[in-house]
Amino acid sequence: MNQLYSGGTAGSLIVSAIARFGDSPALADGHVRWSYREFGDVVARFISLFRAIGLNKGDAVSVLSGNRAESWAAISACMVMGLRYTPLHPMAAEDDHAFIIEDAEIDALIVEAGKFSARGLAIRARVAGLKHLLSFGAMDGARDLLAELPDAVPAPLVDDSAVGDIAWLAYTGGTTGRSKGVMLPHRVLLAMSLAIVADWDWPLEIRYLAATPISHAAGITLFPVMLRGGFSRLVQGFDAENYCRVVEDENITATFLVPTLIYALIDAPALRAKYDLSSLQTIVYGAAPMSPDRLREGMQIFGRVFVQLYGQTEAPQIITTLRKIDHDVSRPERLGSCGRANPMVEVKLFDADMREAEAGQPGEICVRGSLVMDGYWKRPDATEDAFRGGWLHTGDVAVQDAEGYFYIVDRTKDMIISGGFNIYPREVEDALMAHPAVASAAVIGIPDDKWGEAVKAFVVLKPGANNGAAELQAHVKERRGAPWAPKTIDFVEAIAVTGLGKIDRKALRAPYWEGRTRGVA
Repeated sequence: MNQLYSGGTAGSLIVSAIARFGDSPALADGHVRWSYREFGDVVARFISLFRAIGLNKGDAVSVLSGNRAESWAAISACMVMGLRYTPLHPMAAEDDHAFIIEDAEIDALIVEAGKFSARGLAIRARVAGLKHLLSFGAMDGARDLLAELPDAVPAPLVDDSAVGDIAWLAYTGGTTGRSKGVMLPHRVLLAMSLAIVADWDWPLEIRYLAATPISHAAGITLFPVMLRGGFSRLVQGFDAENYCRVVEDENITATFLVPTLIYALIDAPALRAKYDLSSLQTIVYGAAPMSPDRLREGMQIFGRVFVQLYGQTEAPQIITTLRKIDHDVSRPERLGSCGRANPMVEVKLFDADMREAEAGQPGEICVRGSLVMDGYWKRPDATEDAFRGGWLHTGDVAVQDAEGYFYIVDRTKDMIISGGFNIYPREVEDALMAHPAVASAAVIGIPDDKWGEAVKAFVVLKPGANNGAAELQAHVKERRGAPWAPKTIDFVEAIAVTGLGKIDRKALRAPYWEGRTRGVA
């Protein structure tokens, strides 16, 4: 790359934030609490340790840990050194972890001792190419980084990364088949961070709470928080009471939550009465669709504090934004939108023949611009398919209104064809969740001799409700029409979700499609 265009990396963002914000609070996890200066010291020590181990620019590191401050410091050290970082979801299975470590050609795996000791040892036994097993804390068979950290000599904080280098090699969730490595260069992380700072409605003082795994959306959002000199509080997993307690104790002003966790707060009036949550000025939600009716409930409780993101691993976090001002109860249809495109990308809707969809007509969301990945790791076939026609194909279907707002219908592959009708699960789910007794719902298509596919729903009722299937079927029929009414409804205690908080349709479909020609991806 022409040297005139170098600079602007995730490493430079981190080094700059440490220098700019010095003694301002940076990061805490319930065990440690660091200012930016103290955080920088830990990052510098990790750099020294990584170099002593033999890691150099271009080498690959992966971290398997809960939400702890040392994880983010180690990841930040990777960014400054120009290492390639691959996140591992803490809830994923051993087979998934082993596949990613091998496929991504990871040189060093860092695991949190105790919680992930057995998994780390199992992966090392399975993956011959893994050179180093490191740990946060003492464990047999691994080098304890935390024990060595105090004696490490801090390295100069000089950014050695390059704008075109792969910063994050992040793997797709795997719910659509074989998990693919998404190559996100430093330019993408910078474009994302700048767009998030500009386009999301942040409080003047950012005190950000990350309760979902920092291996994914909650973590990558730490970059724009650091860009603004904000404070980040990490918690290990979502427990509604602990979450509310931390919001009160830390005076949290901003957070990221998937819709299912927002529903948990909506449905916990006793906790909201017990803890003061009034400091919350911004609740960012995304990663899965949110019911407009449940969103309206949330607005009645928390106020006009919601910001919706729409993105995917291939174009992270901010393809579109639905800002606070767009959450307008006088425009109820707008609550079903994912917002307008961020100015750093171009977004269009195309049909299968790459003809642009007319206003109000469904089409696949396609994206191009500085937010888009470089492609899939070692998968030129998948890259070519994703970039056909010169656009990133998201696999999501949407319509766009005359004012430029996008409304996601569903994933292209989730569409149910029943009696010749094209039915998207989200249409049925939103109709079900508009019923006052329904807490959450998931919809799939199952084999049916008469209809080809039949609409099947899984419903969680609100506490104390005992409504029957016939009532909910009639409700959907009235709101959407007969083809959308579920043929069967299973009432369940909870709906299966992936580690990212999305409805796990693969798991829901599996029992019904086993041995049949249609996949269950």
